[in-house]
Amino acid sequence: MDKMQRMEQLVEQLNQYNYHYYTLDQPLVSDKEYDLLYDELTALEAETGITLPDSPTGRVGGELLQGFKPHRHLAPLWSLDKAQNEEQLINWNNRVLRLIADYNSKNPDTPLPDPTYVVELKFDGLTLNLTYTDGKLVQASTRGNGVIGEGILAQVKTIKSVPLTIPFTAGTIEVQGEGIMNLSVLAKYNETAAEPLKNARNAAAGALRNLNPRTTAERKLNAYFYNVGYSDGIRFSSHQEMVAFLKENRFKVNPHVTYHDSFQEVIDVLHTIVDKRSSLDYLIDGAVIKITDMRTREVLGYTDKFPRWAVAFKFEAEETTTVLESVTWNVGRTGKITPLARVEPVELAGVTVQNCTLNNVGDIERKNLKFALGTRVFIRRSNDVIPEILGKVTEEQDGGEIVYPVNCPACGFPLEQRGAHLFCNNRLDCKPQIVSRITHFASRDAMDIETFSEKTAEQLHDELNVREPAELYTLTFEQLIKLERFGEKKANNLLKAIEESKGRDLASFLYALGIPNTGKSTTKVLADHFRDLDKIMNATVEELTELPDIGGIVAESIVSFFADPFMQAGIHKMLSLGVEAKPPQQAAPVTDSFFSGKTVVLTGTLHQLGRDEATARLEALGAKVTGSVSKKTDLVIAGEKAGSKLAKAQELGIPVIEDEDELIKLLNGQNE
Repeated sequence: MDKMQRMEQLVEQLNQYNYHYYTLDQPLVSDKEYDLLYDELTALEAETGITLPDSPTGRVGGELLQGFKPHRHLAPLWSLDKAQNEEQLINWNNRVLRLIADYNSKNPDTPLPDPTYVVELKFDGLTLNLTYTDGKLVQASTRGNGVIGEGILAQVKTIKSVPLTIPFTAGTIEVQGEGIMNLSVLAKYNETAAEPLKNARNAAAGALRNLNPRTTAERKLNAYFYNVGYSDGIRFSSHQEMVAFLKENRFKVNPHVTYHDSFQEVIDVLHTIVDKRSSLDYLIDGAVIKITDMRTREVLGYTDKFPRWAVAFKFEAEETTTVLESVTWNVGRTGKITPLARVEPVELAGVTVQNCTLNNVGDIERKNLKFALGTRVFIRRSNDVIPEILGKVTEEQDGGEIVYPVNCPACGFPLEQRGAHLFCNNRLDCKPQIVSRITHFASRDAMDIETFSEKTAEQLHDELNVREPAELYTLTFEQLIKLERFGEKKANNLLKAIEESKGRDLASFLYALGIPNTGKSTTKVLADHFRDLDKIMNATVEELTELPDIGGIVAESIVSFFADPFMQAGIHKMLSLGVEAKPPQQAAPVTDSFFSGKTVVLTGTLHQLGRDEATARLEALGAKVTGSVSKKTDLVIAGEKAGSKLAKAQELGIPVIEDEDELIKLLNGQNE
């Protein structure tokens, strides 16, 4: 085989791997194998001085461009009429029904069918119009004014989910989609960016309209496609046919596309999309409703501005601007000092926002907020989570300075900066840390000490000088009865609950300790694997990283935690006072259930079962329940208000159960 043949072979092979990885989320080879082939192709291109048109090496971004050239679209890119509420949606549908009825009354021999509908997500990014001739990507442009856009072929080629060649070679087509930056990609980019990006929409638009394609490549954009606007070699009878064509030609089509026979179904699914909006890993600002039948679309036609056969339903904004008024500093259980921003009250996604998170001092620096007091800032609210400040509206440092504390705002101890965070290391005498640590220890998922609350922890700290969880097991009736609002019954109930907590299992005890960077799923993995507290306390980083869901950072946290003499002393004190930390019971493995051998992730709220009961029943049926979604995950169970785990599962194509009744049937063995 000569060098040119080998290059052609490598290009075809690498493009196939890219398609499976970036479009289908089904990698065929490891990163190492891919890199070896990519390096071989790079070396051959350097040696021959030839780069094939569809070579994946062209995706890294080329030379700086002199400017954008106008591109006239082969077919117009229409704007969509907008509906802000259900009433306006129903009015749009009634117009559609009237137009169809009017046509059918005049054309009884060739009537239009009853309308059916498709609902698609309305992405909040930058519209792309791609031109393919004889199977090759020859142009890419922005929407522009709908007739003429700007050519951005070099930039679009850096998006790895955009096919450079397609199987359809029978002429020219134009395909429309949306260039976006995934929220998880934006967050990772901003961790190290010298100039953080304020939001995903601007990040995508700015990257695609940047004259340096290398900048576009660095943003690691994504793209979804939803329409064939022009074609001289193929026609479609329905939207379903067109979407099938896109998939067959290696375009990435968003999985959230639904088809409906009644308009009430359309209304219902819009409510579902609103609920799921915050769990998606990309921005949407609404949904698009279209008639599926192509002949009906032709008959309905267009107004001067909009197609009559489609409408956009706009959601309430999740981003807005307001004035940053002040910043206060809170002390957490681990001693971490967290800034909380107070903003001028503003309506956002149906609520009045006054407080926003700022994460840490590193976040303040990255977002150019150091001198932002009294200035206008972008804020974003997702689901019920406290809103986040994204950055300043202007780039100027024209506001008051956010002064970082030097000493702990609670105890006055000198603060230490570790990475992007400030910490108070006064664990023994910093009240917020102590109260939070004891409250967490007594919580239901930890030692489950009934009737215990944060107020109880605060009272024990203030009046009995309780400084650590171990001291709960030394409390006496005589001490408690002297406390304000503590009668005999309350004192006895608390002592009984503390005594009963001694029998909690090993996983709960580990969770109660509050090991940094670990949650319930990680402590359960530790308990199930080691089955002994001493073995866990003496485990090495190497031993821990061999376990599922435990990476290097988590392993280091666990080892450091148990190496701390303060923690060791507290644990030994609890054990000497009767805490058992029982190893988990081992039941005979179930091998014949629907869940046997499956790796399952739970996310969101389960109203009938609850997460704990669902986990217990899944494990009893042979499933392994883990805390994070990966390509090794077999199934995700998503309850109400499922978050990023659901989004990742959908991106990876992992099966998802979103109906709790279906889950219960499967748990009961009804899987016919």
